[in-house]
Amino acid sequence: MLEAPKVYAELLHKRLKEHGAEIWLVNTGWQGGKYGVGKRMAIPYTRSMVTAAVEGRLKNSEFVLDPAFGLAVPKHVPGVPDEVLMPRDSWADKADYDKTAAHLTELFQKNIKNFDVPDEVRHAGPKPPKQ
Repeated sequence: MLEAPKVYAELLHKRLKEHGAEIWLVNTGWQGGKYGVGKRMAIPYTRSMVTAAVEGRLKNSEFVLDPAFGLAVPKHVPGVPDEVLMPRDSWADKADYDKTAAHLTELFQKNIKNFDVPDEVRHAGPKPPKQ
């Protein structure tokens, strides 16, 4: 088992609790489809997401839970089209998105077995879709 990631994760967790810090994950990757179909998230959208998070404008937002990845996604961010916020909504081929998301969650579940992590972390990660 790899130990360094656990040490750093525990240190991060301790610091977050100690200082009451918030973490926002910003999609700077692909939207609208996988590589070759979709495109990179537009820089102005990324800037708008970061600005809204830093300025605290997302704290009282309405969120929707992404079923595959377990992330709370804001329904609206000023300056960003709503359909690009939830990755599945930006893909024309929803079945392809579902297949790709299922594959990624399976890869995550397989990979996390290489790490010594608490059960709460293991269970908080992406989950294969329910059939």
